[in-house]
Parts: sequence; C-alpha cells; structure tokens
Amino acid sequence: FNNYGLYNSYLGIVLPGLASALGLFMMTQFFKTIPPELREAALMDGAGELGVFFRIYLPLARPAVATLALLMFLQSWDQLLWPLIIAPRPDMRTLQVGLAFINQYAHAANQATQYFAIGHPSLPNYLHIVGGSNFGVAGDPNPKWHDDPGSPGTVVPLTGSGVDLATPAALTGAVGGQDIPAAPYIARTIADQLHEVRKSWKSYQESLPASGADSVDASDGIFSNLSTDINPADLAKLYAVKHNPFVYFESVQRNDEPGHSLRNIVGFDGVNGLYADLRSGHVPNLSLIAPNQCHDMHGLSNAGKLCANDAMLIEMGDLTVKTLVGAIKASPAWKEGKNAIVMVWDENDFSNSPNLVVMIVDTNYGAHGVQSATPYNHHSLLKTMEAGFGLHCLNHACDAGVLVMSDLFARSARR
Repeated sequence: FNNYGLYNSYLGIVLPGLASALGLFMMTQFFKTIPPELREAALMDGAGELGVFFRIYLPLARPAVATLALLMFLQSWDQLLWPLIIAPRPDMRTLQVGLAFINQYAHAANQATQYFAIGHPSLPNYLHIVGGSNFGVAGDPNPKWHDDPGSPGTVVPLTGSGVDLATPAALTGAVGGQDIPAAPYIARTIADQLHEVRKSWKSYQESLPASGADSVDASDGIFSNLSTDINPADLAKLYAVKHNPFVYFESVQRNDEPGHSLRNIVGFDGVNGLYADLRSGHVPNLSLIAPNQCHDMHGLSNAGKLCANDAMLIEMGDLTVKTLVGAIKASPAWKEGKNAIVMVWDENDFSNSPNLVVMIVDTNYGAHGVQSATPYNHHSLLKTMEAGFGLHCLNHACDAGVLVMSDLFARSARR
C-alpha cells in the first residue's frame, strides 16, 4: 500500500471494502433469480452483453445494490483495526478509531440513547445539570466576581429567586419537542443541598491554576486572565469558567463556609487535586470532573495549537476519558459503598437530532450493558442525583414528565 501511495490516505481506508465476499454472494444470488428469457430477448433485439447488463440486469438490481451499499457502509463504519493500521496519522483517523475507548465503554456500561441537553451554548447546560435552571443566564458570560464593579463579567452572583429564560423546543429534545417555558427559580444547586445535609462536594477542573478559582475566567494551568506578564491574546483557554457552574453562585463566591466555598474547586493535580484524592481514597460524596477544553472535545480554535483540528480533539478526549475512568476505578474509594460514574456532554453541535448527547452510567454495584431508549435530559440527571442522596428536587427537575433514570442505576437489568 505504501508503494502505491495508499498509506495514510482515505483511498487506502476505503479500497479493501470495495471487494466483499458478502457482496459477491449476495449479488450472485440475486442475479440468479432473473429469468434467462430477459437476456435472450435482449440479445435477439441486438443488445450486447454490456447492454444486457446495464439496461436489463442493473436496473432490476437496484434494491439489491441499495441493500448491499447500506450493509457495506455499516460494516466499514464499524471498522477499527484496518483504519488504525493503514492511517495511523492522527488527522486521518476515523471516528471509530478516535473514540475507541468511549465506544467500548458505552456498550460495557449503561447508556441512555435518548438523552438530550437543554439549551445552547455550554453554561446554561451546566447550570441545568447542577441547579435545574438557566437562572436567567444566556450564552457563556463570565461571572461578575463578588459583584465587584471592577469585574468585567456580567453575571452577578446568583442568589435569592427570580424567573429564568424559556428554552425553545429545538434545544430541549426529551420533552416531546415542546418549549420549556420561563419559570420561577430559587438560586440553589445540588452543592447547596449536599452541604445542608452535611455531605461533601468538589468541582475538579483540569488546568485550573494553583492559586485557585477565585476571579479566574480562563487559564492554561499556569497563567490566567489575572496574570500581568502575558498577553491575553496568547493565553490558551484550557480552563474555562463556563464549565465550572458552582462559581456563579453567591453561596460559593462568598467563600466563608468551610466545605462550601471556592476552596471546593481544585485542579486535577496537586496535593488536594483529583488524582491525589483518588489515590488516597478520600473523595467527596459528589464530584464534578471537567477536563480542559483540549481534552473534552470542545476547544477547537480556543484552547491552543494542539487542539487545532477535530481529529486531535476526539483522540485526546477519548484518551482523557480512559485515563479518568481508570484512575477512578483504581481508587480505594470505588470499592467502598455504592458509587457511579456518569459521563455526559453538555451539548451537541446540532449535526444530529436536536441536542442529543452521549450519556453513560457505570456503577460498582448494578447492572451493566443496559441500553435505555427512555427520553431523558439534564433535569433527569439532576433529579436522579438528588433522589440518590435523599434530596428534594430543584427548579425544573420538579417539572412533570422529568423522570428518574432508575433503569441505568438499577441493581439488575429489567426484563
């Protein structure tokens, strides 16, 4: 293949699939069903063998050709080994190769195949996951830290109550294609609820600077928007505050309650970071783990040169998930009590069904291999987490029709 220029080429990936024993057998069997009298009549009318094939046989074979094309496409789409061998260059890798671990994990664990995000872009979805509302926030604005007039952010620390923004049907998916109307909210999250019942929580944010989360909107892990010795245009926005919803709330920004403050927000590394906690087995009751924008398949064009194309983002994201799941399952904490890993995307890119996203659940106690087609969304996830901790539902998680995801967290598969 290398001698003919097919190595690291799309033609090299596709070419072996053009010859198929299944296709040869299928088409042979089909052509045997065509009455020979049709060929004989065409020859008597002066048609040649090619004319018989293209004017008689091929038009009759359209249904068989369409079926074969569909089967071959599905077979080629699922190929893992051949594309990895013939096109190892990262920017040539197919989706199945790039998502090798996540695809396997989705089948080995449990998957909600009809799980929908709520709204667009990122921040409203994170807010819906932790608080059941967008709290009147549209877009991805930064916090107005501590309500300081000098803070360039626009979201005043969320507290008290108010009315949120409606979400159009095109962005809701799992609620039957209906708008989610604007509704009153209470500015609370599951973190507030857990703290009240003396349970713990942490937000683990990859590439958060060692100085912590206070007033940090973006960071590459060392420098941030607070750094005075770097050009802001040169800052790779690996950590993004829009993926850290708890800091938008006054109860956390106030920073005066042990166990419920900005100190609950740490990076992946360091003595109080994610990997240190996992190694020690001392982990909180609830962990929000957010990879940086180069590792979450999200940071195209805004997280540095290494994240400059989709192929690299997909591959690095898959490897990051593999690393995180491995670290969690190697922790002493995974073997104690009932634990669950929930992997979910905040939103989709609208290339498929409106806001349909991947959602995987893996427990240390229950069924595996469950594929649930029940419609769920971020409110379902929040309601399920609250039910697991014995908490009351918040905001839109209390809406009629929002279901607890019991089939994905069950001890045994339902029959």
